[in-house]
Amino acid sequence: MTISSDVELAGLRRVGQAVARTLDAMRAATHPDVSTRALDDVGAETARALGARSAPQITYDFPAFTCVSVNEEIVHGIPGARRLRPGDVVKLDVSLELDGFFADAAVTVIVPPASPEAVRLQRCARRAFNQALEAARAGVRVQELGRAVERVVRRDGFAITRELGGHGVGRALHEAPSVPNYPDPRASTVLRDGHVLAVEPMVLARPARVVQEDDGWTLRTDNRALAVHHEHTIVIRHGRPLVLTALAA
Repeated sequence: MTISSDVELAGLRRVGQAVARTLDAMRAATHPDVSTRALDDVGAETARALGARSAPQITYDFPAFTCVSVNEEIVHGIPGARRLRPGDVVKLDVSLELDGFFADAAVTVIVPPASPEAVRLQRCARRAFNQALEAARAGVRVQELGRAVERVVRRDGFAITRELGGHGVGRALHEAPSVPNYPDPRASTVLRDGHVLAVEPMVLARPARVVQEDDGWTLRTDNRALAVHHEHTIVIRHGRPLVLTALAA
């Protein structure tokens, strides 16, 4: 969506902070031996207390409140009985609806002790997001965000997946335009002031294809390469974008 009023911005701020607080609660609960279902329960309890609903549930009938993906799982992991082990790389992905507005964010949490590769991947995804944020300005084509992401990832010796990327968001969970993590020439939309996007670098330890697990939802690397994910919902401006899903002080 493109924001056209202060009322819309206020609504997006509210849902963005609900996402941020839900992710923060789930991150705090991530430790060895906790089940991914228990993490989902924490997310559901936190979000519902804020009046928010699960966007994947109401949009796609997803079988959990949030997505929790571990190690080679990139996105859309279904929380369940799996218990986290030391060294696991956990992607927490929260998409919420509140009063007709949607926001989406994800963070990668490493269960101690973290491997050097996992730490490098996690930092790479954060840097890639920050570089995309610097590129995201009114008047810029969407492909420039992907160029910024890919430049960081290649410099760090890792890989991105061309099958998955970000998207517009605001009045629905997934809206136009697509926001690839590479400079796709088809991503020619020129960003406007007030445009709302979910920007989400997904970084792989080595090149891999994306395959779907038998559960019909979970997407992982075909070669079991480690994956990380970092995402925020942002509002485009002429200057630095507003990050709606950053936790307010």
